[in-house]
Amino acid sequence: MHKPGSTTPDRFAAQERFAEGAQFIGGRLTKGTSGRTHAVVDPARGEEVFTYELAGVEDVDAAVAAARAAFPGWAATTPGERSDALHRFAAVLAECAEDFARAESLQCGKPLKLTREFDVPGTIDNTAFFAGAARHLQGQSAGEYSGDHTSYVRREPIGVVGSIAPWNYPLQMAAWKILPVIAAGNTIVLKPAEITPLASLLFAQAATRAGIPDGVVNIVTGTGKEAGERLVGHPDVAMTSFTGSTAVGKRVAEIATATVKRLHLELGGKAPFLVFDDADLEAAVNGAVAGALINTGQDCTAATRAYVQRPLYDAFVEKTAALMATVRLGDPFAAGTDLGPLISHVQRDRVAGFVDRARAYARVVTGGEVPDGELAKGAYYRPTLIADAAQDSEIVQSEIFGPVLVVLPFDSDDEGIRLANDTPYGLAASAWSRDVYRANRATREIKAGCVWVNDHIPILSEMPHGGYKASGFGKDMSSYSFEEYTQIKHVMFDNTAVAAKDWHRTIFGDR
Repeated sequence: MHKPGSTTPDRFAAQERFAEGAQFIGGRLTKGTSGRTHAVVDPARGEEVFTYELAGVEDVDAAVAAARAAFPGWAATTPGERSDALHRFAAVLAECAEDFARAESLQCGKPLKLTREFDVPGTIDNTAFFAGAARHLQGQSAGEYSGDHTSYVRREPIGVVGSIAPWNYPLQMAAWKILPVIAAGNTIVLKPAEITPLASLLFAQAATRAGIPDGVVNIVTGTGKEAGERLVGHPDVAMTSFTGSTAVGKRVAEIATATVKRLHLELGGKAPFLVFDDADLEAAVNGAVAGALINTGQDCTAATRAYVQRPLYDAFVEKTAALMATVRLGDPFAAGTDLGPLISHVQRDRVAGFVDRARAYARVVTGGEVPDGELAKGAYYRPTLIADAAQDSEIVQSEIFGPVLVVLPFDSDDEGIRLANDTPYGLAASAWSRDVYRANRATREIKAGCVWVNDHIPILSEMPHGGYKASGFGKDMSSYSFEEYTQIKHVMFDNTAVAAKDWHRTIFGDR
């Protein structure tokens, strides 16, 4: 390992930018109080780029207290005022877009062209969307539903929201967690993954620059066991939002249940990529490689299981392997790089373990190895295509979270859809066909929160993202996520001033 801060000038100088600490509480950076430090490592080179003090229970309590103190004032602002603040927020993000792109590439190993063209613009767009959505917090119109009484429904903020975000899309996850929460008038404490805190800290600082009051957005950077579990179980946190693995999501649900919190879970995925025999083969091959390798496969919506109808199966395998072999691994900051490293050597070894075990029962068509030379210093793994595995095998059923695509044949349409649904997950899927009726059937019968047709991976701020089955419940992005962070109140007026007396007489009789 090189010493902390040993980045070259084209990278993000994290140690200098966050010298005051990696906790953002009440509008300022502070150091954690756990007594332990943690290093952020550049996964492309194995170098430490930032060492900081982890948050402890005291930091979580301080962040929740700051959020609780800020809540009454922020909740009392008008939708128009919150909208204006979010528009300013979007402008600030655009001004420092390059900082965000470089920080995200440094901590995650994403190619800079990906963070510049996808992560950062998507985050700015999401901020602009919620700036508009803030003005559309609606209940229902008044009406007389019971005699001389008028009723209406109010939508109100919930309070302090505790959110936990994963390491694969730190910037976008910070946006997906924070924006709908504050647009609806709540305040938030976000715990990013301790290995990728940089973009979340920048995001919180940008919120303050945009004029969002201190305490509305808070960041605590600590371990899941200490900081995360305290945040989920905190009695002053009204709602928990978690994105991560299904196994950890179950633990989050268990802790949240003890204090009867509202819960939002976006969990694992094992997205099927269903190719019918009338599909455009070239388009499907290109879609499979892009969909499987986005973010080095560390995406819960990534294409992981390609089911190809038998007439196209052999050609699909051959063409997909050939295209994967052309993908260029390299330095995330180099212009010619297509694919960066996995998040860590631990994750790389985990992915390699899945592939190595699969060799006993399936065929590794291409990839399946750690590259040599300079790339061996980082957490790189070659894009991998596996064929001829059984449906019930580990490589088909388990979430790998790496650049690995498994291809299986099917015969009838019924069989293809059945296989697509045959895992515990249901986050995303795609269907490839020129036949609108065939494609429409797939969108109806595949049990997933998103089904693309003749594409795989695009997302939109206006449309919801969330899963079925073991992939969790609740939605990110869109007006649906906005409503997740509100509670509904029924208000009822007596219009006659005598109705209460009538109710008393009905229940207790004349007295």
